[in-house]
Amino acid sequence: MAKEDQSLSSRQLQAIRTRKKLIEAGRTVFLENGFQKSTIAQINRKAKTGYGTAYVYFRNKDELFIELMEDVIQRLYDVAEMPFFPATRREAYETIKNQVRLFLQAALDEQAVMRVVKEAIGVSDAVEERWNDIRQRFIRKIEKDIQYVQEAGIARTELPSYLTAKSWYYINEQLMWDLVAGEGSEDIEEVVQTLTELYTGGLYKPEV
Repeated sequence: MAKEDQSLSSRQLQAIRTRKKLIEAGRTVFLENGFQKSTIAQINRKAKTGYGTAYVYFRNKDELFIELMEDVIQRLYDVAEMPFFPATRREAYETIKNQVRLFLQAALDEQAVMRVVKEAIGVSDAVEERWNDIRQRFIRKIEKDIQYVQEAGIARTELPSYLTAKSWYYINEQLMWDLVAGEGSEDIEEVVQTLTELYTGGLYKPEV
């Protein structure tokens, strides 16, 4: 038993296990049925918990879905939070190219869940609000990276950092959704190369 578990009562440990069971059951149900057709009752049955047990831990299926969505989104956050302190345009290019690849690949690795996320954003106010929070976190990190390279003198300073960051994020997100949906004939490397060329070509100063 982990050290932090030793201070918990048996009731608290049971609650943690039940919550985890419900989230795991929710993942299965959402993947099988999609967001709109899934119900708390189905999740309770899959988890083999008592009628209404899920409502002890979650107000509704939206809240449960957001909880399981967080684990997937964390992989995308890990990419966004990678250190970014390039000294040259070339170094920035290679780092950005790697970040784009990791971001898109993380979404593809969780393609089935991300498809349900996309569906849920369109029908659940709570999920849409959480996704907007996620967007803003990405945009703020990108803005910070842009400000760094502008101050370092390797990026154009006449471009507003927030608007540039917002534009860059939305292009990545849209192409991510296209890949997740299986739309288009482009492979991931073609997308990565094109995105990186467009972004660095517009933002960064030519090397002399």
